[in-house]
Amino acid sequence: MLYIVSTPIGNLKDISLRALEVLKEVDLIACEDTRHTQKLLTHYQISKPLISYFEHNEEKRSQELLAQLKNGKKIALVSDAGTPGVSDPGYRLIKASRDNDIPITVIPGACAVIAALSLSGLPSNAFIFEGFLPVKAGGRRNKLLEFKNERRTVIFYESTHRILKTLFDIQEVLDDPQIVCCREITKAFEEVKRGKASEVLAHFQTHPLKGEFVIVI
Repeated sequence: MLYIVSTPIGNLKDISLRALEVLKEVDLIACEDTRHTQKLLTHYQISKPLISYFEHNEEKRSQELLAQLKNGKKIALVSDAGTPGVSDPGYRLIKASRDNDIPITVIPGACAVIAALSLSGLPSNAFIFEGFLPVKAGGRRNKLLEFKNERRTVIFYESTHRILKTLFDIQEVLDDPQIVCCREITKAFEEVKRGKASEVLAHFQTHPLKGEFVIVI
């Protein structure tokens, strides 16, 4: 059995009772960063073998884990934060398990996309999630152009290093739309900034940048 387990995106208390039960029962936990996941397990006094499963070894590791699943092992798949497969590793192992008739179940929980949408106060009846925008300026601006006439709410992730450039491009390409920018969701310094893209940009140009960002347009 493969268990897709959602883990907290910040506050370690944001984990379900069922997730803790599964993490205690499985034979192995596949995770992005073993050190990061170990902090969660230590907090809840769980001791289990860990194996790294991240972007650059995902294809090879999927086959190794699939072999163990075929031999009857119970494996939990987790990411560093949130739900595996949502802009995090997981797709290849889940697909391989499906293709080989391995039973799969999901333990739902924290997801930054949904948390930010709830916080935003923007329309949530129809929305699209685009993950991370392209790193290079040209690709990023071209991607934003695709949403010039989009009527649904659009959600992106962005890193500390590119947030200012991305906010500038949103202002320029999308004619300074109303946005909500969420930072450090569920953590001690959680911040939600609402306004035109230019206003949010001006705010973060003069305030410390830390953590992962979710932009809701």
